[in-house]
Amino acid sequence: MTTVPLPLPTRRADLLAQLAQPRVYDLVVIGGGATGLGVALDAAARGFSVALIESHDFAKGTSSRATKLVHGGVRYLAQGNIALVREALHERTTLLHNAPHLAQPLAFVMPSYHCWESPFYGVGLKMYDALAGKAGLGATEFLGRERTLQCLPTARAEGLKGGVKYWDGQFDDARLALALARTAASRGALLVNYCAAKELVHEDGRVAGVVCEDTETGQRHTLRARCVVNATGVWVDALRQQDGEATGRSVKPIVAPSQGVHIVVDREFLPSSHALMVPKTADGRVLFAVPWLGKLILGTTDSPRHNIEYEPLPFHEEVAFILRESARYLSRAPTAQDIRSLWVGLRPLVKPQDDDGNHTKSLSREHTVLASKSGLVTVTGGKWTTYRAMAEDVLQKCFSSGLLDVRPGGVTVRLPLVGAPTGPVQHRMCDAQGWHSYGSEADAARQLPGADALLGAGITEAMVRFAARHEYARTVEDVLARRWRLLFLDAREAAALAPAVAALLQQETGADPQLDAFMALAAQYLHVPA
Repeated sequence: MTTVPLPLPTRRADLLAQLAQPRVYDLVVIGGGATGLGVALDAAARGFSVALIESHDFAKGTSSRATKLVHGGVRYLAQGNIALVREALHERTTLLHNAPHLAQPLAFVMPSYHCWESPFYGVGLKMYDALAGKAGLGATEFLGRERTLQCLPTARAEGLKGGVKYWDGQFDDARLALALARTAASRGALLVNYCAAKELVHEDGRVAGVVCEDTETGQRHTLRARCVVNATGVWVDALRQQDGEATGRSVKPIVAPSQGVHIVVDREFLPSSHALMVPKTADGRVLFAVPWLGKLILGTTDSPRHNIEYEPLPFHEEVAFILRESARYLSRAPTAQDIRSLWVGLRPLVKPQDDDGNHTKSLSREHTVLASKSGLVTVTGGKWTTYRAMAEDVLQKCFSSGLLDVRPGGVTVRLPLVGAPTGPVQHRMCDAQGWHSYGSEADAARQLPGADALLGAGITEAMVRFAARHEYARTVEDVLARRWRLLFLDAREAAALAPAVAALLQQETGADPQLDAFMALAAQYLHVPA
């Protein structure tokens, strides 16, 4: 086999040594989800010195719990938000181009059980195509009854009139987040997971840095910066409150979190490469049945949530709603006993207020970027599809607030992410995980010991070693939930593989792989609320 240069190492001792060096960064980002990682990459690509810290693992929270769709937002079109849809469609194309090994086009079918549904939704989807223009992934088609059943072989046939087929995108959210982190690192950024922001540093009433703590050792470091970005998602108000208290200002919360539940079952309930989409369920919400990595994701609902947790539990009513609505559209509907994994994502819905409590508007989409009088820049809201545009808006706020010198943007529009192959890509995301998700790094990963030593579920010893050496993995959860998505696909199988993964991680890192914590988490992902 030809020797392939290995990617950048992510040895934690080296990362912490860099963190301890006294220097002033142009930008320190707090939060390692899609938004924070996007900001770090954009800033590093423009040549700024950047450090990013994350209290847990990259994409531990909301950013690994999406419905796995890269989309323009058909719902927003119905609301008349043309600007948001147009921008999201543009960003959809950019994402598919920059990470073709992690994102792909996906066909959706809306089954019609009333004569008015196909023409009604079809006209809207034709407008969706028009807004996409050359960035479209495929033309919307009106389907007859038989063609609809060919695309959705287990759709309820009784009363079926036809359907509408349209195209959007699908991706692996956690692995895309990891690709953003590693691409930013390749551009000179320092990124450290399991490193929590403990307090902001203020000098003369201005934010001048952040004190962070290595959660594994308890050691603290002070990172000085010209600009600090608060990109902690549903948790942004905690840092904003701290900033306000330090400078004697009243700060009103801007986030009202909601949660979406996702149920994962076997593909036999919809054995198709097409996704099913119901635009309006019994109570007006949207229902998806999406093939992903060999399983089927059912969801999602949005329910207000008042307490914020890293591992939120689903409400009984949400699970019952998804199963009940699935039974209305599938000839054989899954039951609670068929659930392979059950997980919840928190979404930061924004109350658009600035730091003085005045009503304001987000820049041009569903996210908000604020700069406090002390110079803390906060970004929240939005969605995965527009992470790159959000990052550009954050940098623009840093410029307009006088925190950073202006540098030209657009540098990430055609910036391939780590692993992006240069040649044709065989999209297989609907089928299963495999070496193809490593893209151009597959040969390098195979060079590690254990490339043919299969642990199970397509995971080899070499993949675990690669995660530890080159992908920042520290715990069993890091490997089985985010480097590989097994916890999200089949929690019982993930638990079965966990001891072997823990032993390899212990060998590779010398750190506690937290096996017991993972086993408890796997049990939670199998628990259906009564």
